[in-house]
Amino acid sequence: MMPDLGKYADAVLSAYAVSIVLLVAIVGLSLWRGRRVRAQMTEVEKRTGRNG
Repeated sequence: MMPDLGKYADAVLSAYAVSIVLLVAIVGLSLWRGRRVRAQMTEVEKRTGRNG
C-alpha cells in the first residue's frame, strides 16, 4: 500500500524514480565493465600463454 504523501508526493516519487534509475545504471555499468575486463584478461592470458 502507498502511504498518503500529501503535497510531497511528487518530490518523494521522483526521488524514488531517480534512485532506481541510478541503481540500475550502476549495476549495468558494473556488469559491462566486468565483461570488458574479463575479455581483456583472457586476451592477455592468450598472449602470455597462461591458460588457467
